Amino acid sequence: MFNTALAARYRAKPQIIRVLSEAWVRENGYCPYCGHDSLNDFANNQPVADFYCPQCAAQYELKSKQARLGHVINDGAYETMIARINSADNPSFFFLTYAKDYLVNNFLLIPKHFFTPEIIIKRKPLSATAKRAGWVGCNIDLRHVPESGKVFLVKDKQVIARQSVTAQLAQTTFLQSQSLSARGWTLDVWRCIDQLPARFSLTHLYAFSDTLRQKHPNNQHIHAKIRQQLQILRDKGFIEFVGRGQYRKIQ
Repeated sequence: MFNTALAARYRAKPQIIRVLSEAWVRENGYCPYCGHDSLNDFANNQPVADFYCPQCAAQYELKSKQARLGHVINDGAYETMIARINSADNPSFFFLTYAKDYLVNNFLLIPKHFFTPEIIIKRKPLSATAKRAGWVGCNIDLRHVPESGKVFLVKDKQVIARQSVTAQLAQTTFLQSQSLSARGWTLDVWRCIDQLPARFSLTHLYAFSDTLRQKHPNNQHIHAKIRQQLQILRDKGFIEFVGRGQYRKIQ
């Protein structure tokens, strides 16, 4: 639960939530990458970053919201966000949801290697009469993140064992070694698999060929690329080959 006494001198709701949620993470958070027990604050006005791990230097941005998380999260300046996720030290994101009584419902991590430009949606520029006329914000579309990329530290008010959190995260870090283009292919096929039953066939995945062709118009070998990504996800332990073009999800 948030320590509401910390926000006694604030009046604006966004500022109150920022103070309370950041304090909660400071008190209860840890680094899912290396398991370090605490996170440090960045100096104010750091673009797209709130915390960092003093042991492994992993960076984190925190987004908080009352009630359910939803699929689309409002964020800051579009160009700043794109620059950060394309940088070598792009942050991972914490998403925290809380109830009216300030009890934390969910606290999850979306690792930085699941962020591609596709996940960042540009909003319309502010009107000429707005205080920041022409400013362009963005949204984060979590529908582009495979389910295995959503690492819960707290889920439905239940704390997830730290070893389970770090193990789930470690299984996905192979994406960091991929180029942005290769990672996009892996994530696209992975999201297609998320829409299939626990046991599925190669034919099921081929049904997504038109969708994948629209996303990757320069690739003339869609079926071969699908098979390549299946092999990658099989080798990393997310699916299992069970014979004759049949696969099974492991997670």
